[in-house]
Amino acid sequence: MLQVKNLSIKFSSHKKQTEVVKKISFNIGMNKILGIVGESGSGKSITSLAILGLLSENAILDGDIFFKDKNLATISDKEFQKIRGRKIGVIFQEPMSSLNPSLTCGNQVYEVLKQHTKLNKKEIFKEVIILFEKVKLPTPHRIYNSYPHQLSGGQKQRVMIAMAIACKPELLIADEPTTALDVTVQKEIIVLLKELQAENKMSILFISHDLPLVSEIADDLIVIYEGEIIEQGKTQDIFRNPKKQYTKGLINSKPSLSERLKKLPTVDDFIKKRTVSELYTKSEREQFHQKLYDSKPLLEILNLKKYFENHKGFSKKHAIKAVDDVSFKLYEGETLGLVGESGCGKTTLGRTILHLEEITSGQIFFKGKDITVLSKVELKNLRKDIQIIFQDPFSSLNPRISVGNAILEPMTVHNILPTYKDRKLYVLDLLKKVGLEEDHFNRYPHEFSGGQRQRIGIARAISLKPKLIICDESVSALDVSVQAQVLNLLNELKKSFNFSYIFISHDLSVVKFMSDQLIVMNQGKIEEINDSDKIYSAPKSNYTKNLIAAIPKGI
Repeated sequence: MLQVKNLSIKFSSHKKQTEVVKKISFNIGMNKILGIVGESGSGKSITSLAILGLLSENAILDGDIFFKDKNLATISDKEFQKIRGRKIGVIFQEPMSSLNPSLTCGNQVYEVLKQHTKLNKKEIFKEVIILFEKVKLPTPHRIYNSYPHQLSGGQKQRVMIAMAIACKPELLIADEPTTALDVTVQKEIIVLLKELQAENKMSILFISHDLPLVSEIADDLIVIYEGEIIEQGKTQDIFRNPKKQYTKGLINSKPSLSERLKKLPTVDDFIKKRTVSELYTKSEREQFHQKLYDSKPLLEILNLKKYFENHKGFSKKHAIKAVDDVSFKLYEGETLGLVGESGCGKTTLGRTILHLEEITSGQIFFKGKDITVLSKVELKNLRKDIQIIFQDPFSSLNPRISVGNAILEPMTVHNILPTYKDRKLYVLDLLKKVGLEEDHFNRYPHEFSGGQRQRIGIARAISLKPKLIICDESVSALDVSVQAQVLNLLNELKKSFNFSYIFISHDLSVVKFMSDQLIVMNQGKIEEINDSDKIYSAPKSNYTKNLIAAIPKGI
């Protein structure tokens, strides 16, 4: 179906050429799924853009890309328009930025069929509804008339898949199609792609940084590192017996579900053959918890409710119970995990603690004081003690402010340290503590990778020396290797500064590694609360069992 021969891609800028893909070759067979795995910047997405003819003008391509009998490396843009969308479909990583916010979802799929088929308006409408049913979207007619912002992440991704398969392509390129989705939705998308592939007999190029996830869908596998293929073959063979240290690192950077490590091994640890797999003993955890839970709680939530009014028509009001009668305690030095699917209320709960959302009823005690009845001055002081690390570090940083000033700004507002010079020295020290360089102070957010930007977000949060940090899906969009580095960093900082964390995520394996106590939320309520190891080894509710079952475990 597809044959890539000695493909090299360079980018030229300021009289300098940077080679990002280096003489790679691979084939995709008819009705087969090929997985490409590697970290951000390894060249996997650039390779897919080359196949689609979507490289930027400053790209220099060398080599051949044969799609059946046609060399895609030499054809014109006009010829590509007949292939792209019709014979080669694509699912991009981030559906919200890939879908047009000003068009309804139905019209966006309608456009593809209008461009590439001879169907009339009535036939196209009927076909879009069939496609929405095929990708298992609920109420297809409603989705047809909905805008992207009105759908969940999983639903938006299904619209993207419907658009990609609308013309029954022979090859489908799926570029990180499940990143940042719930583990349950992720599993549904994987199952759906496999079903569609079998039904339409199409080939799939599945790109991801998550090797255990790819191993659940791909027949064959390529591992890319710094633009070169370092390992390729049958997925089962590579996953069960990886030859390269880099591949072993990609497999083992994910938190273990069977044992509790003190520190996660990173890809760099495997490449340099460093041993870091030190286990927590049961007695160590018991001693720590005994000391932890003998003290007074830092945070206590009592019967907390947060309802949103949803207006149906002109008069009817319908309350959405985002947080519904939630109670729990958090102790100083503890990490409390909060896990559940999108829409379960975990982020809203975090936002109510921060006073970013006004509660409907209930009480929030911080250091013994009810913070739901604070004055403006008291609330400003509270902001210093409770900080947040957001999911997307790029959108939470001001693109016009250098990262050093982004960290300095809240310190100035809260009068941390007496002078600008003192504050700057403290920020330079913080940058080093989170694994960045002092000369990064004057750089801007766009000059950093996703992992580096998340470290900047962490530095900004800890600059105020808070007591509690809420980590809201703070590693869900990162590579597994970068994710391991950030999780280790958070644990190191917790030891140094004696922070308490509320760690929010949909990924139970990550939350289990980070947390002492774990709360599972479902539809605004607490499904179960217990020691994180106990919840994983003996989950009480079917909901929790399904969350655990959905975690990609590999072959």
